[in-house]
Amino acid sequence: MAQFTKKAIVEAFLELLNEKPLDKITVKEIVDSCGINRNTFYYHFEDIRALLTFVIDGEVERVAAKNADVQSLEEGFIEAARFALSNKRAVYHIYNSVSREELERYLNSIAQEVVRRLAEGLSVTRDVPEPDRELIIDFYKCGLSGMVMAWVGEGMKADPEQMIRSLGALLKGSIASAMEKGRQRAGRKKQ
Repeated sequence: MAQFTKKAIVEAFLELLNEKPLDKITVKEIVDSCGINRNTFYYHFEDIRALLTFVIDGEVERVAAKNADVQSLEEGFIEAARFALSNKRAVYHIYNSVSREELERYLNSIAQEVVRRLAEGLSVTRDVPEPDRELIIDFYKCGLSGMVMAWVGEGMKADPEQMIRSLGALLKGSIASAMEKGRQRAGRKKQ
């Protein structure tokens, strides 16, 4: 019953988020929409921000669990972009709200997973010191998530599939190059 109620709350929230800005949505509207009382809402979520975090975390987990390898992680990022397109107004309402950092956190989580898996698929990566490896991963994560945030900010007009596939191909080669330089640098430090 609890999962059913949570699902109803999430669906009502997403429906409202597609209709109006995040900061205009009230708990009363959510509970009225799914036919529960306020206490039931607060049993599951501390507030609307906690509900938003739950929705975003669930999407991150869904994408990560469904996409285990590099190729399907690109597919996962495309799937996340399609989710954004199918909930365009909701994404804009989050993007233009005080909870924009939740959208950024979501994109950063997915981008980090994509870049980490790309990097781990390279044989040179294991010879790169951990701090350098993490620095390279963070750099590319920020670039990838920044591109997607710019895409959202520009109205999600460009084809996300083409953009993500191009970025995936470009990143794979450049990540390999950065990791190779990290390996060489580590070798020079040992001498």
